[in-house]
Amino acid sequence: MVLHTGRHFLQIPGPTNVPDRVLRAIDHPTIDHRGPEFADLGRAVLAGMQRVFRTEGPVVIYPASGTGAWEAALVNTLSPGDKVLMFETGHFASLWRKLAERLGLDPVFVPGDWRRGVDPAAIEARLRADAGQEIKAVCVVHNETSTGVTSRVPEVRKAIDAAGHPALLLVDTISSLGSIDYRHDAWGVDVTVAGSQKGLMLPPGLSFNAISAKALEASKTARLPRSYWAWDEMLGPNATGFFPYTPATNLLFGLREALTMLLEEEGLEAVFARHARHAEATRRAVRAWGLELLCQEPREYSAALTAVVMPEGQDADAFRKTVLERFDMSLGAGLSKLAGRVFRIGHLGAFNDLTLMGTLAGVEMGLVAAGVPHRAGGVQAALDHLAAEPQADSPKLAAAGE
Repeated sequence: MVLHTGRHFLQIPGPTNVPDRVLRAIDHPTIDHRGPEFADLGRAVLAGMQRVFRTEGPVVIYPASGTGAWEAALVNTLSPGDKVLMFETGHFASLWRKLAERLGLDPVFVPGDWRRGVDPAAIEARLRADAGQEIKAVCVVHNETSTGVTSRVPEVRKAIDAAGHPALLLVDTISSLGSIDYRHDAWGVDVTVAGSQKGLMLPPGLSFNAISAKALEASKTARLPRSYWAWDEMLGPNATGFFPYTPATNLLFGLREALTMLLEEEGLEAVFARHARHAEATRRAVRAWGLELLCQEPREYSAALTAVVMPEGQDADAFRKTVLERFDMSLGAGLSKLAGRVFRIGHLGAFNDLTLMGTLAGVEMGLVAAGVPHRAGGVQAALDHLAAEPQADSPKLAAAGE
């Protein structure tokens, strides 16, 4: 049995590592959630999340995982039997479809190979063919956590508009918000779904809906049952910083600290550039090892994680077990149809060059220890990229003179 010292490397694509200062913020005495101090906290995090989503519309925060935010997006906008256009981009898109079915909706599920994102042309064709406008919503996973594929949401919006179809656009950003450029208002999204445990650098437990005026209007006539998830119940108290039921107070303290880090200190553009740089370094390492990227469309490479295909005859789970036992590092598993075939490297959230290099060194050592056929040199390829493309100074800190 290997004795592990030092930190555990949690390099799955979420939950991600929580910065110490966020943990210290969560470790705050619990306060009266009906008092004036909480109202200040509530207003601060609601306004901060509007900036992260890049929306002027309301944002609702639930004490829930991202699955809760999926459900909230559907039950607030749709009615029993409504058709929803969904796409098989991976494991989580498939789970969202299953949730829709259980709610009594009628998903029109477009099959996919889990190696590409949503096809905007297929959306336009499906909506043009929907002469009776029976499809009430298009549901898209922006960044598919199971595959490392990022769908092109602006092109999806253009496809819906080109078809002249009134369907709502619902987008899951659970593994992209705070890591990959996203613009709720500018991209014409009606409901954006997110969770706390990835790019927002928090533990699991908070989920979010960003809501357009069109979605709010749809909620007035939607007939799926809702109580806990009801937007109207949330938006009234939210106007003064409060919640209709007991909120996850201490997670909100952590969220306020994380928002300070993302918005006031590093700045979102620098955050996105950092993630893109680390993702490219990771892909160069994978290619240097002679391994295959799961994502086959370069325009859709994820900046949050990289999914790697194992060589024929090699078991990804056995490799991950070796890495965990020998080097105390957790890598993401292949999910459902990808089980045993891929492993996933998370490079999102509170992450820097040294964390990335430690991660890639662990992968390379693991390939050797597990006897996986590969070429040496992946770590060096990543180092060369980081050296050639040094991280830019944060414009926020530069402006502050630090």
